[in-house]
Amino acid sequence: MLPDQPTTFRQPAQAERPWWWALLDAAGAEVEVTGELAGQRFTSQADAESWVGEFWAELAEQGVDAVTLHEDGRTVYGPMSLHA
Repeated sequence: MLPDQPTTFRQPAQAERPWWWALLDAAGAEVEVTGELAGQRFTSQADAESWVGEFWAELAEQGVDAVTLHEDGRTVYGPMSLHA
């Protein structure tokens, strides 16, 4: 006998992904990035930090100079430069 069919995958709601990065230019204004980098939200601080660690170079190519980490309505830390 086969197991029941798994339920359809559902993307987590925004409330289930409270962590996000503000992407900033050199003047401190928010930058709109495109493609898969746009609108990323995370379920944990570790996931958010891993993501920025993996994609920092691509973010910099799109004009991001610094990032600030947020959880819901609070600033966790930042701005943090993407430059050496």
